[in-house]
Amino acid sequence: MNTIFIIEISIVAIVGLCLGYILAKFVQRKKIGEYESIGKKILDDAKKEADVLKREASVQAKDTVLQARNELDQEIKARRAEVQNVEKRLSQKESNLDKKADLQEKKEDELSRRERGISSKEGQLDGKIRENDFLIKEQRGKLEKISGLTAEEAKKMLLQTLEDEARYEAVKIAKKIEEEAREKADKKAKEIIALSIQRYAGEYVAEDAVSVVPLPNEEMKGRIIGREGRNIRALEAATGVDIIIDDTPEAVILSCFNPIRREVARIAIERLISDGRIHPARIEEIVGKVAEELDDKIKSAGEQAVFDAGVHNVHPEIVRLLGRLKFRSSYSQNVYQHSLEVAFICGIIAAELKLNIAAARRAGLLHDIGKAVDHEIEGSHSAIGADLAKKHGESEEIVHAILAHHEEVPMASLLDVIVQASDALSGARPGARKEMLQTYIKRLDELERIASSFAGVEKSFAIQAGREIRIVVSSDKITDEGIFVLSKDIAKKVEAELSYPGQIKIVVIRETRAVDYAK
Repeated sequence: MNTIFIIEISIVAIVGLCLGYILAKFVQRKKIGEYESIGKKILDDAKKEADVLKREASVQAKDTVLQARNELDQEIKARRAEVQNVEKRLSQKESNLDKKADLQEKKEDELSRRERGISSKEGQLDGKIRENDFLIKEQRGKLEKISGLTAEEAKKMLLQTLEDEARYEAVKIAKKIEEEAREKADKKAKEIIALSIQRYAGEYVAEDAVSVVPLPNEEMKGRIIGREGRNIRALEAATGVDIIIDDTPEAVILSCFNPIRREVARIAIERLISDGRIHPARIEEIVGKVAEELDDKIKSAGEQAVFDAGVHNVHPEIVRLLGRLKFRSSYSQNVYQHSLEVAFICGIIAAELKLNIAAARRAGLLHDIGKAVDHEIEGSHSAIGADLAKKHGESEEIVHAILAHHEEVPMASLLDVIVQASDALSGARPGARKEMLQTYIKRLDELERIASSFAGVEKSFAIQAGREIRIVVSSDKITDEGIFVLSKDIAKKVEAELSYPGQIKIVVIRETRAVDYAK
């Protein structure tokens, strides 16, 4: 029973296993079918997508080919046009070469003809040369017979003649140089004499030695002369001035080289005329008073000059000498005003150069101090002034500047140069010295006209109040060596045609410029 049950149970288990196997196979087959349908669908989709991609790739490839074909066509067209241009240029060059070849052939033919002509002329020339040689020998023989000299002797004679002529020319040049040296020496001597006359305050200008005193009437001349000339003699003795009474209406002329004496006499006579009492005792009294008053005025003028120039600690005697300069003139320029002007200019220049302004003004103010007594002491006014400055305690620098402002000694410092330059500026400015403005302008115009009259001169400028002229020349017409010759020629013409004080500096400028543009 148990066995049968076990068998039945085994059979049931086997049947269950079979059924489970069969069921599993069915389920597996169903899944495989589903999987196959899904895979088939995926494959179909892939094929469709591949067809789309294939069609897109085909279209894109066609576009690329078409674009490449268009670019190739354009490049072919450009190359074809370039080739056509090259062919055109080549054809033009070939035609030009043909023309040049024809022209060259013509030139060669012409040269051949000329060579043949030259060859024939050379033959003729050789014949003429031989004929000339023969004639020369024949003429030389005849000349030797006629002159009785051989060719060597004639050559020696010719050389001797040339040597004599050269010596004669050398003597002429030497004579010319000697004459020029004499002229320069004469000019220098005249300058020295003129300087001496200026220092002595002689009658090189009438106003520097003569003063005129106006009279109220002609009767006053008789009262000034006095009985038997007593009054006029007393006046001349007291003042040291020559009193000239002539036909000049209502005026008396005072003549004296000393400007202070002349001023004393002028003031004394004016006071005597206004007072009416003119006799020897009164004359002596008035002249004494006027001299004292004038001394006070001189001292006041000196003190004012020192104050205006800003100079301190000046010796009283130097102050008095500065005041005396108020009655001194040089080339009709008042030396007192000139000294103040030089002091101010020195100060300005020193300020620009960052130098001692006080020392510069002091040297400028005292540079012409010697002119106060140069008619009384022997020597140049600069040497006299230096001695006076040294005597009255001025520094060595100031003394040397006074002495060097006319280059009587070499310049040793910038102060010397400043004083000299300021002195020249004060004396050279228009109107400073006795010269009419029209004459001054005319001289400048004439100076520029003379410079511009030479070939190659582009511009000319008269500067430094006519003491210098600068000339700009064309670099195409005048060489570097030519400017030296031009400057000498202009200087000679200026000397020949113009009259002027001092000297004129001729400066010729030649400039070469190279100009280009960066683009």
